[in-house]
Amino acid sequence: MSHPHLTLVSTPPPAPSPDLLARLDALSRGGLRRRVALAPYTSFRIGGPADYLAVLTRIDDLIQALSLLQEAQTPYMILGGGSNILVSDAGIRGIVLLNQCKGVVWPEASTVGPAEVTVETGAPLAGFAREAIKRGWAGLSWAVSIPGTLGGALVGNAGAHGQDLASVFIHARIWHQGRVEMWDAARMAFAYRRSRLKTLTASTSHPPVALTVTLRLHPDVDGRAAEEAARFIDHRRRTQPTDKSAGSIFKNPPGDYAGRLIDAAGLKGRCVGAACISRKHANFIVNQGQATAAEVLALMSLAREEVQRQFGILLEPEILFVGDWSGHEDTLSSWMPAAMASSPQRAKAQGSKMKD
Repeated sequence: MSHPHLTLVSTPPPAPSPDLLARLDALSRGGLRRRVALAPYTSFRIGGPADYLAVLTRIDDLIQALSLLQEAQTPYMILGGGSNILVSDAGIRGIVLLNQCKGVVWPEASTVGPAEVTVETGAPLAGFAREAIKRGWAGLSWAVSIPGTLGGALVGNAGAHGQDLASVFIHARIWHQGRVEMWDAARMAFAYRRSRLKTLTASTSHPPVALTVTLRLHPDVDGRAAEEAARFIDHRRRTQPTDKSAGSIFKNPPGDYAGRLIDAAGLKGRCVGAACISRKHANFIVNQGQATAAEVLALMSLAREEVQRQFGILLEPEILFVGDWSGHEDTLSSWMPAAMASSPQRAKAQGSKMKD
């Protein structure tokens, strides 16, 4: 069983050709970087190095980089906001593309009624939602405190407070098999914290990549969007930790909540090294210093085992395991079906925390 982002046997990919590296170097802001620690690029602040890191700030450059990598049959991963993922301590073999394409096309100020907004997928979801409300547009109040990017939100159909991205989605521009295509909602096949992009990514080393997303918003004529957003932000501050984390660690099982089960199992505050189950919300593991990916994995294993032992429920990871996990075969091989179903949009580890 294999997974495009998770390596259980340490077999390095073939070295990229000098020509490919030179062309990626020309596209990358600041040039192509080698052996770059990925911890600073994740919300967990955990993770080993990438062999190569290219920073892309223009959609045309991102398309060109993807096309070059496909032509060379070189695997890649796209990283965005870096939430909802756990990068292994050994890091990622191969090439990581950091999507920092953040442009937005807003409706004219004189627009009356619902309008379309197009945003590039490297834009932070929460920042975009707050700017939309500031400009007088409603439809994204639920997103004002969700970390990550629009790309990650699209891949995982991010949502909170009973709403999600699918509810405002019109279409997306997708790079797929060397072409730029327009995908509508039917082709995206949205479901709870899932989309077709997420499913396809699990089966290929050159998955589809979202470039832009077009959403339908409506005028906030009575100011309710701003009021809702303020309530949601306050709710998050009161109920969720502000420490370094990847967001919710496990998916909520049908009819229950992962946090409630972990709390009921008596695990709030339990630590492995510097990785601790939050005392504020038990479905968050927080990095209280220099936690390692191995410590987080051990703590997740403890939580899964205790919840299953005490309540007969097997929790499914919501975070994505990324990189070389050699040495953790026994643990992750038993989790592989969940890991494959939750595969990052080769990247879209673009990041978004897809959680209430």
